[in-house]
Amino acid sequence: MNLKITGHHLEVTDSIREYATSKLDRVIRHFEHVTAVHVILSVAKLKQKAEITVHVRGKDIFVESEEADLYAAIDSMIDKLDRQVVKHKEKLADHTRDAIKHQPTAEL
Repeated sequence: MNLKITGHHLEVTDSIREYATSKLDRVIRHFEHVTAVHVILSVAKLKQKAEITVHVRGKDIFVESEEADLYAAIDSMIDKLDRQVVKHKEKLADHTRDAIKHQPTAEL
């Protein structure tokens, strides 16, 4: 997995990088087909914004969150991402089950 964390109008410190990485590990544990992750942290006046793009096989998942605190924005973003990853994983499982149901059976 390729992880890239960048900051716009803010310096990404080691503590912020570790916090985002530790929270992201929780989500990646659910889904093992992640190829690349790009996190963008930005500051605009009083709003702290966190964006993430997760590249999985067959789809790119994008989530953004805006809060007054950067750590709260990261938490909110990770919660949203977790829901989307679980939803994507369920869709993949449903398509796999449908493919198995619709296979022709050999008659004797």
